Amino acid sequence: MMNFKIGGPEERMPLPVIHAFGILKKAAALVNKEYGLDQKIVDAIAKAAVISSSIHHLVNSCILWDQIIFISFLSCQSESAVVTDEVVSGKLDDHFPLVVWQTGSGTQSNMNVNEVISNRAIEMLGGELGSKKPVHPNDHVNMSQSSNDTYPTAMHIAVARELNSRLLPSLQQLLDSLHRKSKEFEDIIKIGRTHTQDAVPLTLGQEFGGYAQQVENGIGRVKDTLPRLYMLAAGGTAVGTGLNTRIGFAEKVAAKVAELTGLPFVTAPNKFEALAAHDAMVEVHGALNTIAASLMKIANDIRFLGSGPRCGLGELSLPENEPGSSIMPGKVNPTQCEAVTMVAAQVFGNQVAVTVGGSNGHFELNVFKPMIVRNVLQSIRLIADASVSFTVNCVDGIKANKENIAKILRESLMLVTALNPHIGYDNAAKIAKTAHKNGTTLKEEAIKLGILTAEQFDEWVRPEKMLAPK
Repeated sequence: MMNFKIGGPEERMPLPVIHAFGILKKAAALVNKEYGLDQKIVDAIAKAAVISSSIHHLVNSCILWDQIIFISFLSCQSESAVVTDEVVSGKLDDHFPLVVWQTGSGTQSNMNVNEVISNRAIEMLGGELGSKKPVHPNDHVNMSQSSNDTYPTAMHIAVARELNSRLLPSLQQLLDSLHRKSKEFEDIIKIGRTHTQDAVPLTLGQEFGGYAQQVENGIGRVKDTLPRLYMLAAGGTAVGTGLNTRIGFAEKVAAKVAELTGLPFVTAPNKFEALAAHDAMVEVHGALNTIAASLMKIANDIRFLGSGPRCGLGELSLPENEPGSSIMPGKVNPTQCEAVTMVAAQVFGNQVAVTVGGSNGHFELNVFKPMIVRNVLQSIRLIADASVSFTVNCVDGIKANKENIAKILRESLMLVTALNPHIGYDNAAKIAKTAHKNGTTLKEEAIKLGILTAEQFDEWVRPEKMLAPK
């Protein structure tokens, strides 16, 4: 903390990463039991899962141990398996004060976790805080590990958990709502728009069906990234060779993490790639960036279709959640749409940072790890929260202004497109241009120009027949 006073408390290492470290340290301890880790230490770790005693007093104890060394403060926590459950559950969150802006390998945070777990385990075993006995932060908690493989492992665990537990359910909620609206609006015919100009008709249901497909595709894109995200770097240690591990350690740790999380984690087939590159993170954020682009388009369409109430398009009525103006009484703004578009803009920015970070793995180690995972996790959280808010506070309550939609449809000149097969492009264009110039309807000008009869116009220009291939 003394050496990295950058950004303040709001820049702390994301808690999903800390909790992921807890899962990893527990898995490693349980596996290391097979390789000789003292039964007493492993038992202490397992025991911590059910202990609920308060640990706030540990902070002062640690500071007294050594007020100069930051790690001494970190020492106040738990060890391999027992304590790790307290780390995973969030009980020890206050003991992880480090910010993202530290060494690019995340070494300080790995040491933070080791010290916290070690001291918590020591306390449980009746030892003296800071003594490193009987549980040593490096020899026991970090056994067969390096910051260079533990941090990328924690990155993958954290992001995979957040995608599965937070993002995908939120997007599914939005998708379901859009599908409901598509069904609700399936019989409402409206004018289409291309290049922001009037075009041929479609149904409002078809329009919302397009939005639903974008979200569904986004869900698929996220799921497509998961197999690479489930590959863990644990066991690669310092440069990917697995120095100071045992044969089978990497596979067993991945299997244990899978067991603890319920997600299909496996050991990375190539640890050199797992440490030196973060292509999986760049890929994940690419999917997030695409979703953000989809949400930007959807939110913009909905707010423009709801513009008005009298001088805009006015095809949709959006929920009136709060007063829209401090100076104009009765004004209601599309606030949920605006929030979504700001979230999308932030995700676009995060994409740049993640891309820069991912492309700068030098030789055997990428040293942009904390920044990369911070931005990926922020994008996940923002998109997930925005999707739920947008669903509940906007999409669910959208109403179609049927009268205005019908009025705009009747006045559109682009219905003339239906006449092309019958009278040719040139005659159809002549009718449309004349009607536009004179401020009349297509039907009036078609009859006046003698190109077709009223009966022919009514037979051929039928919006409900213009919604699909013949």
